[in-house]
Amino acid sequence: MSKVAILKTTPATVIADYKRLLDMADFEKHIPKDKTVIIKDNISWHYMYPGANTTPWQLEALIQYLQERGYKDISAVQNKTVVINAPLGERNNKFDVILKKYRIPVLYNYKPSDMKWVKYTPKAKMLVLDRIFPEGIMIPEYFFGKSIVHLPTIKCHIYSTMTGAMKNEFGGLLNTRRHYTHTHIHETLIDLLAIQQEIHTGIFAITDGTTCGNGPGPRCMIPVQKDYIMASADSVAIDCVATHMMGLDERKVRCVWKGHERGLGTGKFEEIEIVGEDVSKVNFGFDVGATFASRVGHVMWFGPLKKLQKLFFHTPLVHAFILGSMTYHDYFWYPVYGRKVVNEWMKTPWGKLFESY
Repeated sequence: MSKVAILKTTPATVIADYKRLLDMADFEKHIPKDKTVIIKDNISWHYMYPGANTTPWQLEALIQYLQERGYKDISAVQNKTVVINAPLGERNNKFDVILKKYRIPVLYNYKPSDMKWVKYTPKAKMLVLDRIFPEGIMIPEYFFGKSIVHLPTIKCHIYSTMTGAMKNEFGGLLNTRRHYTHTHIHETLIDLLAIQQEIHTGIFAITDGTTCGNGPGPRCMIPVQKDYIMASADSVAIDCVATHMMGLDERKVRCVWKGHERGLGTGKFEEIEIVGEDVSKVNFGFDVGATFASRVGHVMWFGPLKKLQKLFFHTPLVHAFILGSMTYHDYFWYPVYGRKVVNEWMKTPWGKLFESY
């Protein structure tokens, strides 16, 4: 039976609580000490926006735990998206401060000097990736034979309904053409999890729900303080529990139940061993909702225009959509709406903890 550990926490105790959480979830049992541990944080927006990105305390607690428990070889890997600037995201979210403090090297999977991309033929039968990338599935050679720890947050997502541990490898294993997969996002996440289980020596997820994201994530959300932290060696199970807690329609989170069907993890809430907090009756009442940008995206990826995807996204026309998304999110939504949200959140106990970094 898959285990998911859950605790309630506070800004004053969160580092210690995270370490206790990792023990409860049997971290050392699943992540070997003689293999490199890759820390895969989550930068959904290069701006600081509560609920959108890995939290500094989530990252710091993991690094402290690893170093205290005798893990010697640790690295952090960042990825590039067409609309996200990873180095800027590191600075704005205080990751750079923490990684420098604990002397953790940072590698960028889009820099040829850091890692090479190689063609990989999965042993598992692929649902969609072999068709989306008929020329071959390319993944970073650096990932082979190493363990990985994912650091997502509890939040909604306009395409995958929720985003968590399974979605976190989306940027790590796929290059900047990953947007080709959006129409089949759930099947893509299943394929990526199968690949992860073939190439990694251990997989673990630590999900931060101190401030969760309700609404059209992963960026334009309403931050909601919930004070939960979660951990598990089963990416399907931890995403299943997060979906349950968020109160989302589980039928729309196909990657969870497809992962269960394919034996990649436990995707039925009642079959998961939950240790710590009893969340069986928790329901945040979250709803994905939509923004102007997400409505346009849905028309392109899932609506009547999806037949024209190759024209829109496999040709230079894609740059118009990239510019449109960046303009909407970075130069309209964030200055008009987002900055006010951030300023209010900074007055909360979690905001004050963030500023302390």
